[in-house]
Amino acid sequence: MPPDSGNERQPAGPFSGIRVLDLSSYIAGPYACSLLADSGAEVIKIEPHGGDSLRHYPSTLETESRAFLGTNRSKYGLALDLKRAEGLTVFLRLVESADVLVHNFRPSVPERLGIGYERIRS
Repeated sequence: MPPDSGNERQPAGPFSGIRVLDLSSYIAGPYACSLLADSGAEVIKIEPHGGDSLRHYPSTLETESRAFLGTNRSKYGLALDLKRAEGLTVFLRLVESADVLVHNFRPSVPERLGIGYERIRS
């Protein structure tokens, strides 16, 4: 999703030109990534097919969680199943063009998913 592909927003700000992959969920990680997006970074929120758990948080809106919307503003969205080969392949292709990866998994989860530091650092 290059910023110059036509109808996408043109980022401006100190982080313009930076691509962030956001695998985080709930509040702290997604909020931090929304601040990066607000500052011009291209942030791609990657969720499992069931969605970020914050999507299901009680809200006054009928179909959306206000908390989810607030902590995930200004991001592109993508659903990937990292436990399947197809989802992992897509993710690893995205990593090749990313500058930052944010997640808040428990320490053993990235290795189990095949996205540990040693694999994706290059």
